Amino acid sequence: MTKTVYKSNIIYTPQRDHFEILENGYVAVDANGLVCGVASSLDALRCPNSKVVDFGNCLLIPAMNDMHVHAPQYHNQGIAMDLELLPWLTNYTFPEESKFCDIDYAERIYHRFIRHLWRVGTMRACVFATSHTASTCKLMELFREAGMGALIGKVAMNRNCPESLQETVAEYISGMQRLVVDFNDTSALVRPIVTPRFIPSCTPELLQACGEIAHSFQLPVQSHLSENLSEIDLVRELEPESNNYGDAYCRYGLFGQTPTVMAHCVWSNAEERQLIRDNHVMVAHCPTSNFNVASGMASIRSFLDEGIRVGLGSDISGGHDLSIFRMMVYAIQVSKIHYQQSNHRLPFLTLAEAFWLATKSGGSFFGRVGSFEKGYDFDALVIDDSDLYPDDYTLLQRLERFIYTGDDRHIVHRFCRGKEIK
Repeated sequence: MTKTVYKSNIIYTPQRDHFEILENGYVAVDANGLVCGVASSLDALRCPNSKVVDFGNCLLIPAMNDMHVHAPQYHNQGIAMDLELLPWLTNYTFPEESKFCDIDYAERIYHRFIRHLWRVGTMRACVFATSHTASTCKLMELFREAGMGALIGKVAMNRNCPESLQETVAEYISGMQRLVVDFNDTSALVRPIVTPRFIPSCTPELLQACGEIAHSFQLPVQSHLSENLSEIDLVRELEPESNNYGDAYCRYGLFGQTPTVMAHCVWSNAEERQLIRDNHVMVAHCPTSNFNVASGMASIRSFLDEGIRVGLGSDISGGHDLSIFRMMVYAIQVSKIHYQQSNHRLPFLTLAEAFWLATKSGGSFFGRVGSFEKGYDFDALVIDDSDLYPDDYTLLQRLERFIYTGDDRHIVHRFCRGKEIK
């Protein structure tokens, strides 16, 4: 099988607390876009007659994974940041999402959104669309044309939102069936994901339908969990038989029965965290969003210590920045506040841990993604940081400086499953 070998300064995190660094190293990629070896020398790869692409003194790192982002909110990025969650939804988010009944408007915004993801080096994402089937299909088509990976959700909602965003249960089921027919190839980069917006926006009948669709077609699930105290109070009122917010999802087959990612979990108590861990649910940590809509601060160190899976999300437009590199920085900063507030009981995140969250940990939701280990999809970024570092910087110091001070102009090549995305 034909292989391509890339030479560069290779950095990745096979373990949560450890950088693997190969100065002038080599990674071999087969014709299917899978990593078939990484080594310090070309001879060690045993890839005779392979094409060698030399990136010189650049950094070669895994691409970014955004575990929670709202594509139709892209137009609102960076505005209404002085509101809490529920007023923000009512006054800004729902009116903007209502515009996506217009397929031309949807295509224009979604094209800009995908290009921005590409710019900041995000090659895979868990994406909320809207309740509109046609514009959700358009978003999936645009991702597929771009060659980037995405799990995309037609949003389920039939209460506590404008009529323009509501569907009957039958309409939701019909729309999801269309997505399954057109896009549910388990080996494809772009697939549907069952997406109840959150418990307050869905009647029990709609939640039941979501769970049945996830089970019938073995689709993953995404939603929001324990983001805001007022939201939790509302869930308690709407689902009084549930032990907690997570249990409300679980009762409808939406909490780990198929692969599940839940955003935020800022206020998850011990009982809910145990359910998250036991059901292998991934938490999408969205630090900028949690600050912007005044939700609070999730304790990611506690999650990791308890064995909970965690990835990073931008949560546009609750968050104001699409860059997962920036989310690494913010996640570390949030953890340092927890470190102080806990009287140094909860150690703050290291750079290796934050990088692992953004790459291998988050990438695991898409399969073997986020590392350069054998058998992983070659999702990668080439970073030309030559204007950022003095001569005495180590490779790790160069990576850290890029994460904190670099931008998309330093990303000179982007790969998803072995294909360069131009």
